[in-house]
Amino acid sequence: MKKNQQGMTFFGVIFVGMIVVFGAILVMKLIPPYLEYWSVEKIIGVMAKDSSLPGMTPSEVRDSFDKRAVIDNVNVIKGSDLEISKDRGTTVVNANYSVTVPLVGNLSALMEFQASTSGSAPGKKPID
Repeated sequence: MKKNQQGMTFFGVIFVGMIVVFGAILVMKLIPPYLEYWSVEKIIGVMAKDSSLPGMTPSEVRDSFDKRAVIDNVNVIKGSDLEISKDRGTTVVNANYSVTVPLVGNLSALMEFQASTSGSAPGKKPID
């Protein structure tokens, strides 16, 4: 009785290995921007719970963000980049930014992030 060979060829193993390595590189390059975004989101969330936020001026809000960003090692956005507005008497702080991550050669990934102290509501008036 003749038995047929089973399994992958050498080139098949190399091809699958290349796909796995490319996927691992992709994941390793995309995780740091998300970790930094989660830090920004945490800072914005803590600021939203701060009872002194409604009484702060825009410059005080920016300084507060910058101090918290230093603690959490956030470098992607600064207090001067925040959008600060009033919505029905409450102060709303928005952080909108994008990060471009080079992947391979001239191929890059563009990621856009948004964090806010409240949901987007109509009728916001900028107080910058």
